[in-house]
Amino acid sequence: MRRIFSGIQPTGIPQLGNYLGAIRNWVGLQRDNECIFCLVDMHAITVWQDPQALREQTLAQTAVLLASGIDVQRHILFNQSAVTAHARLAWIFNCVARLGWLNRMTQFKDKAGKDRENHSAGLYVYPDLMAADILTYKATAVPVGDDQRQHLELTNDIAQKFNHDYGQDFFPIVEALIPPQGARIMSLRDGTKKMSKSDPSAQSRIEMTDDADTIMQKIRRAKTDPEPLPSEEAGLENRPEARNLVTIYATLQQCGIQDVLDQHGGEGFGPFKKALADVLIQHIGPIADETTRLLKEPGFLRDTLRDGARRANVIAEPIVAEAESLVGFLK
Repeated sequence: MRRIFSGIQPTGIPQLGNYLGAIRNWVGLQRDNECIFCLVDMHAITVWQDPQALREQTLAQTAVLLASGIDVQRHILFNQSAVTAHARLAWIFNCVARLGWLNRMTQFKDKAGKDRENHSAGLYVYPDLMAADILTYKATAVPVGDDQRQHLELTNDIAQKFNHDYGQDFFPIVEALIPPQGARIMSLRDGTKKMSKSDPSAQSRIEMTDDADTIMQKIRRAKTDPEPLPSEEAGLENRPEARNLVTIYATLQQCGIQDVLDQHGGEGFGPFKKALADVLIQHIGPIADETTRLLKEPGFLRDTLRDGARRANVIAEPIVAEAESLVGFLK
């Protein structure tokens, strides 16, 4: 049985892109794997967070994950900062990774832009902490989106250099598990931009706490073009908003783009948006209802995370203690 690690930032309200790109995939991976799921609050503070909001959003993210089907009896769910092994191994990896490797990380360049000198050092070494998150548990597979593939390649570079430097076959090679479809859901207002929790407009995304009326309203207002849906997938070329709505429908229904067009090709966006909203409400509604119920039990959510951290630490501590011994730390 593979050991899988995956993390999600507990910032903002989880949205449809998070669910289809990560959370639903996590639920499926539970069937045949040993899963360790983490709310990466240490990654979150690479940009400033309001402390009280971060605490509240960590509990809200926990509620969404439980409502979506994460099974904390069979698998582990915890917040990253509660297991100190992550930070300890990350420092070792800061000393193993080369500056040239980090300079090639495109996500830092994208986030920092021309103002990179004013961003935190934490944002720059973020990939080293991600490597530590994974290798703290000697996980062998990680579900990631395309935007994290480069960081996973760096994780393997760090693991191999550590093994070479200390003459041990200690850390494993990690496999990227990239969902074949739906990992990149785009904004409802701009089909060329990824759906994001941080977008200033809530109309750009479906949030996992949206009720039926809100979902219907957001889909009705979603940007489209004047042409009807095509009957062939090639007809979606250069129509990013149309492709995005069809992709959302196909991903929710776990079918192909052409399957959707076989059913709805030739329709105007009015009828199609109604059908899409109905599918969204069918899938998101029960999760939103259960999330609302769980948020009324913050003590239960805290206890869930605390128990997950205890179980995670049982796995992490001996691995990181041995890594510290290999580099020469005196215990």
